[in-house]
Amino acid sequence: MNRPAPVEFTYECMKFLITHNPTNSQLVKFIEDLNAFGVQTLVRVCNATYDKTPVVIGPLTVVLPPPEHVVDDWLNLLKCKFRDEHGCCIAVHCVAGLGRAPVLVALALIECGMENEDAMCLRFKDANGQNCCIQ
Repeated sequence: MNRPAPVEFTYECMKFLITHNPTNSQLVKFIEDLNAFGVQTLVRVCNATYDKTPVVIGPLTVVLPPPEHVVDDWLNLLKCKFRDEHGCCIAVHCVAGLGRAPVLVALALIECGMENEDAMCLRFKDANGQNCCIQ
């Protein structure tokens, strides 16, 4: 299956990497991508399709937001991470990196002062030069 390339987005002191949900066979490349972007926290917002054990080696942690209060938990996580590790990168993935993950990033941007319209209409190119957007 052809998966979209990871997309990095930076706003003020926040850095996000939006990516797809890897399978066990894709973990080596997935971990290489996380390391290349300096990811320290990975937020999974879908059912697991991979063993997280190889991912949590070193400083990287995988966070599984509970079903209840996902938005509050997400915003609290960001507040703590960016306060304690200014400029760190947080990766977020859902199945394809096109739905839930970008919405969580847009919520964070809105909470930090970006205009709603700007946060929901971000347009940028991924590592393959393909146009991506949060809508």
